[in-house]
Amino acid sequence: MSSDRVSKIENLLRDAFAPSYLLVKDQSHLHAGHEGARDGRGHFDVTIESKAFIGKRPLACHRMVYDAVGSLMETDIHALRIQAKAPAE
Repeated sequence: MSSDRVSKIENLLRDAFAPSYLLVKDQSHLHAGHEGARDGRGHFDVTIESKAFIGKRPLACHRMVYDAVGSLMETDIHALRIQAKAPAE
C-alpha cells in the first residue's frame, strides 16, 4: 500500500511539474501511533525541483504541490513535508 501511495504522489507531481528532480519518501513508520495517522493516511517527504517554481516564493511552491496532489490529501496523505525549488541556473 505504501509504495502505491508513493507512486500516486510521484505520478501527480511528474504530470504537474515535469521535475528535473523528484524524491518522495514514505515517513509513516516514524509516526506510528500519532493521532493524525490513526485514520490510515500517511506522512510523506517530498523533494522536488522544477522550472515551474522559477520566481515563486516558497509558500507559492508549497501551494502548487498541495494543488497537484489534490484529493490525496483527504484520502491518502495526513502530512506532507515539502522541499520545492527551481533548478540552479
